Amino acid sequence: PTRLIHLADFGKPPRAHHTKPTLQARAAAQHNARDKPSLLWTVRRDMYTHGFPPQQMEALRAICGALIPSLPGQGEDPHVTGGKDLDHERFYLASGADDAIPEEVAELAVKRCPWEATTLLRAVLWALSTKAGTLVLCGRLCISDEIRRFAHMPLERKEEALKKWSKASWFLLPTRIAFVIFKMLCQYVFYTKVDENYDNPSWKAIGYGVKKVEEQWQKRPRRPRPLDKGVLNTKELNDQTFLRSVTEKGLAVKPGTNQYHTVECDVVIAGSGCGGGVAAAVLASAGLKVVVVEKGDYFIADDYSGIEGPSMEQLYENGGILFTSDATTALLSGATVGGGSAVNWSASIRTPEDVLQEWSQHHGLGLFRSSRYEQAMDAVCKRLGVTARCREEGFQNKVLRRGCKALGIPVQAVPRNSPEGHYCGSCGYGCPTGEKRGTDTTWLVDAVAHGAVILTGCNAHQFILEKSTRPGKAGRSSKCTGLVAKCMNSGITKKLRIMAKASISACGALMTPPLLRKSGLKNKHIGRNLYLHPASMAWGYFPEDTVTGKCYQGGVITSMHRVTERTVIETPALAPGMFATVMPWVSGRDMKHRMLRYARTAHLVALVRDRGQGFVDGVGRVRFTPSPDDTRELCSALRRALRILVAAGAAEVGIHRSDGLRLGCKGVGDEDLEAFLAGVTIEKGPLHFATDKWGILGSAHQMGSCRMASNNRDGAVDSSGESWEAEGLYVSDASVLPTAIGINPMITIQSVAYCISHDIAMSFVH
Repeated sequence: PTRLIHLADFGKPPRAHHTKPTLQARAAAQHNARDKPSLLWTVRRDMYTHGFPPQQMEALRAICGALIPSLPGQGEDPHVTGGKDLDHERFYLASGADDAIPEEVAELAVKRCPWEATTLLRAVLWALSTKAGTLVLCGRLCISDEIRRFAHMPLERKEEALKKWSKASWFLLPTRIAFVIFKMLCQYVFYTKVDENYDNPSWKAIGYGVKKVEEQWQKRPRRPRPLDKGVLNTKELNDQTFLRSVTEKGLAVKPGTNQYHTVECDVVIAGSGCGGGVAAAVLASAGLKVVVVEKGDYFIADDYSGIEGPSMEQLYENGGILFTSDATTALLSGATVGGGSAVNWSASIRTPEDVLQEWSQHHGLGLFRSSRYEQAMDAVCKRLGVTARCREEGFQNKVLRRGCKALGIPVQAVPRNSPEGHYCGSCGYGCPTGEKRGTDTTWLVDAVAHGAVILTGCNAHQFILEKSTRPGKAGRSSKCTGLVAKCMNSGITKKLRIMAKASISACGALMTPPLLRKSGLKNKHIGRNLYLHPASMAWGYFPEDTVTGKCYQGGVITSMHRVTERTVIETPALAPGMFATVMPWVSGRDMKHRMLRYARTAHLVALVRDRGQGFVDGVGRVRFTPSPDDTRELCSALRRALRILVAAGAAEVGIHRSDGLRLGCKGVGDEDLEAFLAGVTIEKGPLHFATDKWGILGSAHQMGSCRMASNNRDGAVDSSGESWEAEGLYVSDASVLPTAIGINPMITIQSVAYCISHDIAMSFVH
């Protein structure tokens, strides 16, 4: 079975069962040997470590085979182009029970899902591996001549059972949750799994493709790795080589005597994304010795393959499989050098005026109405090379613009941190052209040029706090003297004690609160006031004779429509795995019909500036429920998105509701459309919101979990980003934002970080 190789395997000699070289030829190897690409490779393994026993795996295989069944013939779908060819025939005959797909699903369930979800799945599979349990979960569907276990039921009855679970009442709520997880994991694995040729058997049939890896490597001129001068990949080092390498970088070190190696610097920063990257550049440019700690790895454009599965695994938090605790909202968060800026969709929008006014007046933060903040936004946009327009739009943005013009409603161009001619739909998996300017290609380059050191494969453990003998600045009871970090390579046997005069948490709104809590901070706002910009999607199918292009081509976000002051409509990046994950499952045949239309299906994202507050309870543990006001706004925006799709010429439209709510648009009058839109309603309760009437919500923008405030009663940090509890400990990431902002937050996060880091630099002067 094909498996993804983990980054921990980098540099190790190939094992006997490898079909390709290791995943990532590291920087040193690339300097010495340019004969193989630094891309996302695959490897064959003979064993899995999920721990599901054979009886449960038999039940899981049956579930996967029912979700993605092998079907005779291609079905009848006149809208699908290409005719009844061999690729379509093979696609319909393929099954989710084939090959290693159930094994991959089990592996993801164990490694990526919260332990409560894994326990639930094990319980359901255990029940289905027995006749009594199958009778409880499937009822009369398992009875023919006798009671049958789930794996021995006819395919039609298995499918009926899955439909029953997807609509289960509160009494059988666990089966509904289990269905959602099984459905998402199975579809994701089926459409992202690649063979030794970096291909998926379904891609040709559904009209999807990525450039062959070897072709990319051979045609692309070798580019420099601008951060190599400052990057230390701790995964390739041991205790001795680490100490030697750190010394060569100009840092003072003390070999470990007990459990720590000690490194000395002026500023230590945990995280290298929008906040950490900017802070590193500003502080290093001020002449300070800066150390950046980053658990992810360093990639450049040559390393990006655009292959969805491996890219998600290596570039996103938890491999891109991260949900709120009630499984209602999927969270996307970057976890690589450059953080979210390396994988975001390029939108570079300045902080809206009404938001600045609100933060200044209602939150008492004068910074946001000052010329200083305006200058920060100017500096950020200049460094990122933000351009105002797009020379050529992709399929989905054409649909958005065309629909808005047909309805006579405004649509605006979205500024991007890339050239006007940038036409790349793969930026969500790392920009393979190198034209998108994240912190990894801008601010961190500046930082390294001024002597900053970046430790990759190194996880921030906790900040070092010392009790003050006398009250510190603003009555702070503690002083931060550095950071304890742990290398993710067993070759470095001791933790790192990085001593610094100023310490910065820039791990993002999901990871900064657990780090601060583990460090001993008690402020009640740490982990509270989380905002997610919850988003829901509408889709429209466009036959070939309408809008040109395919859904995965072109810039991801180049146009935007504002519905209200709190909601906007944009376009997403959805490769086949994510597309299949979010689309409603009505039946196995219907899902395959839907996937054959993948390339010609446009999605529009309705995004709301939320007022409901969430909580970060720990690493990977997030609680969030949209407020009733948020759901009403989102409902209104979804209806607008559907109108836009219809006006743009869609043949069929729908939303991600579990019952597959959709409308065929041919010959539809205004009354029919209004009746359909009236069905896009709000159900009571968060569960119905997520799993029944709307489908899974999404969030790529997490903000506010350690918010900035004018006093310690209202927030976790002051207007300079400094903790109200510990002198010398700062936060410089999206978690300091006082509220959600209602648009893509990259420029805002970097501008705030620019101001915070300048304040820190001034503190060294004084």
